[in-house]
Amino acid sequence: PRDTWIMFNAIRSRLRAYFVTVPPVGVDSVRDVLWSSDAQQDLAVLEQYKIYVEMADRISARRGLANTFFLSLNTGIGAIAATGWKDIASNLWVLLFLLIVLEIQCLAWFWLVRSYRQLNGAKYVVIGALEERLPASPYWKGEWEALGRGAQPERYWPLTHVEQTIPRLFAITYLTVFVFTVIAISS
Repeated sequence: PRDTWIMFNAIRSRLRAYFVTVPPVGVDSVRDVLWSSDAQQDLAVLEQYKIYVEMADRISARRGLANTFFLSLNTGIGAIAATGWKDIASNLWVLLFLLIVLEIQCLAWFWLVRSYRQLNGAKYVVIGALEERLPASPYWKGEWEALGRGAQPERYWPLTHVEQTIPRLFAITYLTVFVFTVIAISS
């Protein structure tokens, strides 16, 4: 029993790493490793800041493309399945294989969105540290303050919350359709 409990806890902690989002490190830990002795010049800092903000925007654009790809893929799968549903629904093994493929695809979509969220979170922490050397802090302090620091969902609801919900909804829908189809076949 004790070994089973230890094994269960080990599996649970490994699974948490894939499904629980850990907040990015704070600006204090980034600040300590960010500055070199020759980076004190304002112009160099401003140029690095511009480049880094552009990189963060590109990550956001790639995240949008990934969401578009997976949404299109799921829409296409739904259209194909609706067209040949009578043939597909009559074979339990085909249905099971299709369910497994679709669930894995939804899981990949979820992990990709989460990974982009974590990457952007870290990039904005670095942007905040860079803004400490600039005369203004539009992203790190200004925008975040204008959005109520994320504490008021009616004022600002992060897009990544919606982005992570959509793959879950598709996965639940696929599982529900599978269960109802199996019930219909067996009755």
